[in-house]
Amino acid sequence: MNIDELSILREISKKENLNQRKLAFDLGISLGKINYCLKKLKERGLIKVINFKANKNKLNYIYILTPKGVARKTKAILNFMKTRIKEYDELKKELNKY
Repeated sequence: MNIDELSILREISKKENLNQRKLAFDLGISLGKINYCLKKLKERGLIKVINFKANKNKLNYIYILTPKGVARKTKAILNFMKTRIKEYDELKKELNKY
């Protein structure tokens, strides 16, 4: 999972009534990349896409994390934090040499 996908999962879990344009704006990611990432997340079963009005208006879709998505998001955040803590410890050791 890349950082953009993790950011998308985090935004979906925090906010309701998100659409692709809002996600793109909030995350500073292009609309095309958001669309691509959402399709991949859906294919992997990490999000569910619901059209709550039966029409062709793309703004009427909502995105929900699946239980698998919640688990994957949590695991990705923990891995990210472990990496950052390791980097911090290495930097701290390097600075202590001086």
